[in-house]
Amino acid sequence: MSDRYGRTWVYESIVGAIPGLSLPDRLAVAVQFVLFETLVLAAAAVYGYWNAVVPGTLAVAVAAAGSAFMLDMGRRVRGLSLPDSYTRLLFGSSVEVVLGVVSFVLLVTYLFVVDPRDGATLLRRLFGPNPAAPAVALTLLVLWDVCYRIGTGWWAAVLAAYRELAYSFDGDTAAELRALDSRNVGFAFLQLAVVPLLADQPLLAFAVAGHVLAVGIVVAVARLSSA
Repeated sequence: MSDRYGRTWVYESIVGAIPGLSLPDRLAVAVQFVLFETLVLAAAAVYGYWNAVVPGTLAVAVAAAGSAFMLDMGRRVRGLSLPDSYTRLLFGSSVEVVLGVVSFVLLVTYLFVVDPRDGATLLRRLFGPNPAAPAVALTLLVLWDVCYRIGTGWWAAVLAAYRELAYSFDGDTAAELRALDSRNVGFAFLQLAVVPLLADQPLLAFAVAGHVLAVGIVVAVARLSSA
């Protein structure tokens, strides 16, 4: 592990630390999706929360897509000759975790403090007036997974702008890094799939759309600054 210090996401480090677990990237993402989707369907079957299956499945799919993005980006970045200072900022600083925590705290505050002020809440619509604790716990776990991936997208976008200003790369390396930036934007746009489900939650829908727009703008600025 020492030879990869500062060159893995926290997510990769945790998975890699599980004894006896060594899965190819695609299989790891598939296992993640199947595991969480099984839990979503089990909660629906046990508690009758069938109206929560579609939004739950979308959230699980976004989290799995985020894992695929992180694993792909990590592998590709480690295959390039990049300054240690950049890779340590990208991976070793764990800023993506901090940003994920911030987005998760804001989301939980919205769900349990802001949303109840308007009467019919998102959680009430999904789980009724007396939600089962295991279902809410699973919801928060999946939402944390999504928020962590969102934090990763933020950090990758910010560092894309910083990278273009602070470093100079050869043509092939620069092209590969910008391709990774495009994948980050693509992952952000994928998250727009949840917006139609938030028709009665305009503030939450605006936050998701604003996040996607922000990632796109930062990456675009990075491109322009290098032109």
